[in-house]
Amino acid sequence: MAVKLESSWLKVLGAEFEKPYFGKLKAFLTEQKNRGETVYPRNSDIFNAFELCPFDEVKVAILGQDPYHGAQQAHGLSFSVQDGIKPPPSLRNIFKELANEYPDFKEPKSGNLSAWAKQGVLLLNATLTVGAGKPGSHQNQGWEVFTDEVIRKVSELKEHVVFILWGNYARQKKALIDASKHLIIESAHPSPFSAHSGFFGSKPFSRANAYLIQNKKATINWRLSE
Repeated sequence: MAVKLESSWLKVLGAEFEKPYFGKLKAFLTEQKNRGETVYPRNSDIFNAFELCPFDEVKVAILGQDPYHGAQQAHGLSFSVQDGIKPPPSLRNIFKELANEYPDFKEPKSGNLSAWAKQGVLLLNATLTVGAGKPGSHQNQGWEVFTDEVIRKVSELKEHVVFILWGNYARQKKALIDASKHLIIESAHPSPFSAHSGFFGSKPFSRANAYLIQNKKATINWRLSE
């Protein structure tokens, strides 16, 4: 795995790539591919969240757990799928909540959330790779050490960022965030198993924009092209 990180992130995170844990992570990924395992997303998309949302532009962070493990789904952005791929159930529920908050929101045909990333939404999974058809298969190999540092650096070096934490796994990351200078929005996960237990009606998107306005930042246009 060749690491090519967007320049503003490289200034903040460059030291991580020289640490022993990251060397072990790269060795693990190389071993997986040498064994003929299919790994998602493709190499060029692993750091897509950073490429599309430079450090200097982060205004909102939406934290996920694993990339999607189906063919052609994952492309380096949490909850997002590539064009032409049917939006998974959690993403469909995200769109339903957006329609609840914004009556003129129309569910888009594509589940590609790149347009959010380009406006300053860091769509960050805790684990940046996964084996095909094997959810959770790349957990505890080092990615979480790296992405925890991402969250720490955003919290430490920036001000007035909205952190959106859906589900128990994401909510554990609250300990990494300075709540005195950032907004933390927590709720149940948008999964069909939990969306009716506190995700629907939590209004994360309008609350995020209200906070950005309060702190004199440009809001996010959550609407996606149809």
